[in-house]
Amino acid sequence: MAESEPTSEKKAVKQDKLIQLIVFRLGDEEYGIRIEQVKEVTVTPEIARMPKTPAFVKGIANLRGDIIAIIDLEERFKLRPAHQPLPSMSYTLAIEAKEYTIGIVVREVPQPLSIPLSILEKAPEFIQDINIQDKYIEGIAKVDGRIIIVLDMPKLLSPTEIMQLQPK
Repeated sequence: MAESEPTSEKKAVKQDKLIQLIVFRLGDEEYGIRIEQVKEVTVTPEIARMPKTPAFVKGIANLRGDIIAIIDLEERFKLRPAHQPLPSMSYTLAIEAKEYTIGIVVREVPQPLSIPLSILEKAPEFIQDINIQDKYIEGIAKVDGRIIIVLDMPKLLSPTEIMQLQPK
């Protein structure tokens, strides 16, 4: 009997595993990215516009010696009119995936948040089925009356978009 007790304790610990998110606003909604996918958070550097890129690609910027593409998820997700400019002071999350590093521009200072993995619910099927490529929603967390949409950043961009962002 004593042998089975430690196993059940281990199971309880596993269920309450915490994940750490960086939470930010896009439009009126809150989004989160797992902290291990975020290389750094910084004040948005000066952005140089690039020709022949999708509208949600704001351009490129020099981030600590690395030239990275800066994208606007509010525009990508159509959460605000395209003509509404970003504020003069914004922040950039540098996201590192296997094939690329990009910067995601956000209006407010992103906040860290730890949540139990057990409260992260799968996104409803109707959302995931709208577009087969749009599998970038890892799940939805309900925390203290807030709804946080957790994004899986490596799945955010299509292979074609990744090719457009690669430095030539």
